[in-house]
Amino acid sequence: MVTQAALLDPAVAEAPGAPAIRCDDVAVRFITERRTVTALENVSFEIAEGSFLSLLGPSGCGKSTLLRVVADLVPPTEGRVTVLGGSAETARRDHALGFVFQDAALLPWRTAIQNVSLPLEVGGRSVLPPGSPTPTELLALVGLSGWENAYPHELSGGMRQRVSIARALVGGPKVLLMDEPFGALDEITRDHLNEELRRIWQETGTTILFVTHSIYEATFLGQTVLVLAANPGRVREIVPIDLPADRTLDIRETDHFMRIAARLRRLLGEA
Repeated sequence: MVTQAALLDPAVAEAPGAPAIRCDDVAVRFITERRTVTALENVSFEIAEGSFLSLLGPSGCGKSTLLRVVADLVPPTEGRVTVLGGSAETARRDHALGFVFQDAALLPWRTAIQNVSLPLEVGGRSVLPPGSPTPTELLALVGLSGWENAYPHELSGGMRQRVSIARALVGGPKVLLMDEPFGALDEITRDHLNEELRRIWQETGTTILFVTHSIYEATFLGQTVLVLAANPGRVREIVPIDLPADRTLDIRETDHFMRIAARLRRLLGEA
């Protein structure tokens, strides 16, 4: 029997230890005065440690809700979520999770380096774990050396989002959750950050769960794409992306890439 974990990464079947993220029959229901809304139903999947999973689906299918369940920001109504072999709450309390939101959400009165350093001041961890990169090193990792003392209004939208990624990586989280972080950027900046994000992922070895509306972005970034259907949000299909590990944007013009994108588009149409 081929498991969903094996679909995400063929090496998982032979790899020891727990997956980075596992959801078993997760459901989320929101109760209002007028009705009960089912955001997610029977969602089950696994992500191998160090993998990159793109989460793709139509608006309203529960992508962001699922991300928040993994982050321990929204409790599941049913089912079970494990992160790094334990509960999502434990992963959050142990600072094993980083979160990048749609908006960079930088404090305008703080410089780039001060914004990146913020988790060390308010996150209950004033000292970095041994071997963790410093805020200055993280800004260098995201390509912002020389911009440490710039304020958010002095940075472009793409640069502000890089600062937010650096901030999420403070302390060396093992899992990075990203909720459409490039959705508001222009196409050229978005393309460039797609390439930069894959570089950062390969350099850090962080497990990434990335939410997007873009078929091309999901295909280019992920090792695997999890397609959600809507009403209620549920797993439509898990699609392995058999593209080379070293990718440039030029790969989007190949026939193989276009076939994968066409398959995802058909799945979205059926979702």
